[in-house]
Amino acid sequence: DVYKRQCFFANDGYQFFFFKQKTAYEMLRSLVGSEMCIRDRWYQRRVHGDNSKLHRKMSYLLPHLDSGWEVDQAILSEEDRVVIIRFGHDYDPQCMIMDETLLKVAEDVKLFAVIYLVDITEVPDFNTMYELYDPVTVMFFFRNKHMMIDLGTGNNNKINWPISDKQEFIDIVETVYKGARKGTLL
Repeated sequence: DVYKRQCFFANDGYQFFFFKQKTAYEMLRSLVGSEMCIRDRWYQRRVHGDNSKLHRKMSYLLPHLDSGWEVDQAILSEEDRVVIIRFGHDYDPQCMIMDETLLKVAEDVKLFAVIYLVDITEVPDFNTMYELYDPVTVMFFFRNKHMMIDLGTGNNNKINWPISDKQEFIDIVETVYKGARKGTLL
């Protein structure tokens, strides 16, 4: 078993699970941040009730890139997988929707894609280059090349709206991967 599960109950009956990973490679970079977010979610439920969707952040479970250099290295280092980067803000409602979808698909696409999040305020290096003016922007890269994607919107550089359907996003990623692999073999 790769993961060791630890469980405890809070005073008001909420159950929390923490997973400790065996290797440093598998460990999430923002473990401390995720623990704080779990605490904040518990507090919001206690104050606002179980139906509150305030602070419905999923971004703490996905890896963040905190500098332009890290973004470049993420794009350069992947040889066989598509690099998916969501540019935006963790607190933006549209990014929260997209982050939920990205989290749902992360396990299903891990063999052919890797997902990263970038805060456009912390890392403004790419705002002008990629025209990152929308609340949420998803871009695809393969072997250090930006992958163009035609979804009928006229903007072939990126997806600039939240996708909430898991299967729809998996289909898009599979299509990008197959097209990228086919393009490299020509």
